[in-house]
Amino acid sequence: MKNTIFPPKANKVPKKLVAHKDVRIDDYYWLNDREDQEVLNYLQAENNYTKHMLKHTEEFQEKLFEEMKARIKEDDQSVPYKLNGYWYVTRFEKGKDYPVYARNKETLEAPEELLFDCNVMAKEHTYFNLGSISISPDNKLAAFSTDTVSRRQYIIQIKNLVTGEIYPEKILNTTGSVTWANDNETIYYSRKDELTLRSHKIFKHKLHTKVKEDKEVFHETDETFNTFVYKTKSRKYIVIGSSSTLTSEYRILNADTPNEDFKIFSKRERGLEYSIAHYQDHFYVLNNKDEAVNFKLQKTLETQTDSSFWEDLLPHRKDVLLEDIEIFNDYLVVTERKQGLNKLRIMSWNGNEDYYLPFDSETYTAYSGNNPDFNSDFLRYTFNSLTTPSSVIDYHFKTKTHELKKEQEVLDKNFKKENYTSERIWVTARDGERVPVSIVYRKDKKKESGNPLMLYAYGSYGSTIDPYFSTVRLSLLDRGFIYAIAHIRGGEYLGRDWYENGKLLSKMNTFYDYIDCSKHLISEKYTSEKQLYAYGGSAGGLLMGVVMNLNPELYHGVLAVVPFVDVITTMLDDTIPLTTGEYDEWGNPNDETYYKYMKAYSPYDNIKKQEYPNTLVTTGLHDSQVQYWEPAKWVAKLRDYKTDNNLLLLHVDMDSGHGGASGRFESLKEVALEYAFILDLEGITC
Repeated sequence: MKNTIFPPKANKVPKKLVAHKDVRIDDYYWLNDREDQEVLNYLQAENNYTKHMLKHTEEFQEKLFEEMKARIKEDDQSVPYKLNGYWYVTRFEKGKDYPVYARNKETLEAPEELLFDCNVMAKEHTYFNLGSISISPDNKLAAFSTDTVSRRQYIIQIKNLVTGEIYPEKILNTTGSVTWANDNETIYYSRKDELTLRSHKIFKHKLHTKVKEDKEVFHETDETFNTFVYKTKSRKYIVIGSSSTLTSEYRILNADTPNEDFKIFSKRERGLEYSIAHYQDHFYVLNNKDEAVNFKLQKTLETQTDSSFWEDLLPHRKDVLLEDIEIFNDYLVVTERKQGLNKLRIMSWNGNEDYYLPFDSETYTAYSGNNPDFNSDFLRYTFNSLTTPSSVIDYHFKTKTHELKKEQEVLDKNFKKENYTSERIWVTARDGERVPVSIVYRKDKKKESGNPLMLYAYGSYGSTIDPYFSTVRLSLLDRGFIYAIAHIRGGEYLGRDWYENGKLLSKMNTFYDYIDCSKHLISEKYTSEKQLYAYGGSAGGLLMGVVMNLNPELYHGVLAVVPFVDVITTMLDDTIPLTTGEYDEWGNPNDETYYKYMKAYSPYDNIKKQEYPNTLVTTGLHDSQVQYWEPAKWVAKLRDYKTDNNLLLLHVDMDSGHGGASGRFESLKEVALEYAFILDLEGITC
């Protein structure tokens, strides 16, 4: 019954691509024109085919959606935080998809001031995202940004919070971030290149002036860098940052003097990454200078900012990754990572106290939250684990007590934390490295002979995927699934070296780690080849494409979400968003050494005549990170080469981009589709 229609067959229009005298023929290159009606017709045909092949799961999808939605507290709100005399809160109202932003003056009992109701703002749009809100120092104005296309090109506007008027000026094609000078009249923002979407210029806008008169204050001409702007926690400095994968540079300006010029903090040095925080008369610099691979903390007078003046405050340690700092009047809070585990270190400035907050589990996530006030006598942080819902906690420095401000509610009468258990195992990879895997499952569902298991991983950009709680994931766990996260190389779970050994000419380690973790989970009878499901998105979608080519027999099904699969073609096209800024991650294929290495693993270039697992691929027509045509071409070529009768489905969201649907409930429909696909393969239909 499932095979009553044939899958779409894309036309082949061979295009010769030549680099380093190497010729590649791309039969589906023509799919890269989203304005071409033939392309749109093909994408719609894929959607129709997917809908037909999964039609028997539609009731199940709806059931999954409703149960996921039912676990979420619809009339929920954030823990209020105080900034510059006002308490700010974000809340959701019952039956509504989007947040409402409000504030109260001085006390929470004061009358509420409505800032933005995104449900009203989103009404005329199929996609809507409020990017950021920035309040002027005098609390009277709000600069805000919106995206109604899902291409991350934000429009900035300004709202008068006293009168409710939204000023007519619209600043187009920005990153969405806005920074106020202290005069309450000047804002700074970053603008994107129209073609590549690289944030390359910083502009200054004066209230009630024409946008075309905005002054360019910085132009980042190096195509491998992006630029951004923000204000220090001290509110004394406006900071312009420029960063690439391996190098940082900052410029600073006193926020009281917006008409003066920015000065370089410390000029860029290839391979020197640093970030800055300001407090009193010093800057605090987190950096990797002098081969401090896992970073160190230094300080310098605000009048002597060049790197030659930086002095050690926390020296480099080989076994500890220094991730972030939070400064208070009496304490310095340091976020560290050791053996993959988050640590929050409390240090008093007077030197009398230096200790870590205790966390018992090996499968948890803890991080500093919103702490905008130097004078606060508590640290706000967030904690959750694979089995524990997210909690917002205030830790009081003086009394050393923890105050639970909020624990995420799971509106499911059958949910009990004690029904679930988690563990962290270590897998020996083929080169001898030990790769950690975090695992969660329902105690009463786990079988000794093998279980359906979803293995998630990302493994790129030094992005660490920590073990975290998910109400959505309960729909798998309660149906007997084990959920596992492989902390493979390419992330920073085990420190900076873990990242360095999973990029550029060591990228294959990322893929081998995932495969070796898969084999270990099978050999240890957590699962079997017929019950193992691979899941990854974006750069994790690249991972899916590679492991499908190398070891398709290990997986019964694959979820490839917005996958980056046409590595060579994309990285050779410097007009595509993100390309030039990615050279330090993947390599520059204009260099033949990198070209050959990338070609050896690029999923699209390595499809071959073989059996492939059941696969669901998703993308968004307006995706600015991974262009829709990559997964579309990949699916078309897989259809032509695969020798099996397994499912191969492409779902294209014609309204969204890289992040999927914009509403909090609408996005659950996408997850329900993905889960229904996997559960149906497992023979679970209710």
